[in-house]
Amino acid sequence: MTTKKHFLQNPESNWIIKDRMYVLNGDSSPLTYTIQTKHTSKKPLLWFDEAANQNRELRLASNQKSLFVDEQDGYSTLQHIMFEDGVLMVPKTEPNVQKLLSIYHPKKIWHEVDDEIIAEDEVSSIEHELEALKLVQSLDISHLEAIMRTELGSTVATLSSKELKRDAYNFARSNPALFIEISQDEDITLRNLANRAVETGIILLTEDNTVFKFANGKKIITVPFDQNPYGALAQYFKTDDGVDLMKSITKKLS
Repeated sequence: MTTKKHFLQNPESNWIIKDRMYVLNGDSSPLTYTIQTKHTSKKPLLWFDEAANQNRELRLASNQKSLFVDEQDGYSTLQHIMFEDGVLMVPKTEPNVQKLLSIYHPKKIWHEVDDEIIAEDEVSSIEHELEALKLVQSLDISHLEAIMRTELGSTVATLSSKELKRDAYNFARSNPALFIEISQDEDITLRNLANRAVETGIILLTEDNTVFKFANGKKIITVPFDQNPYGALAQYFKTDDGVDLMKSITKKLS
């Protein structure tokens, strides 16, 4: 395992030889952008060597093996770096250019585009989508209704089972992470039951959203201050008295 101390002593210890692509940061990039490749007194280009506890001058030269001036011998042919349309491709045959951009240059206004990381993110996204779509297949229709109520509100009650499943597939495809998160909410089916009970008139919610009542006017619960009324009723369903009410509502809705 490479330790932090080892990296400070040799920041190139994990270097992988490959072609690399760099992109300027920001949404808009200039047509061309030239990177400083040589240290001068007016425009310092230094890298702080923590192992040696000193700044070292940098100079990119096509005829030198090292980027560090103190390791270069004889005449140096200065090499330039220029981004075009905000992008720069650097082949593996130019390791010093890559290392200057990736490791040593103090002004990092660019980043490397890592194809492996991009592929990893894309695979993760696809797997999330597949997981969400499988959930649509496996969950019962009442659970799907509970999920889609968070997206569609009370209009979910007007949908046929096929329409509901279609919308659930679209939701799972467009935002799989959110779909999975909502599906795992243990209270979501209880909140949906509370919504359905009010929509069908089995129980009543006062206009100010503060009290649930039976159809005969008898109070069920008062909604705690600043709490979602349907969330409050879902919590009540978990109590001893609430369980009986939940069973009664479920029976009437079935």
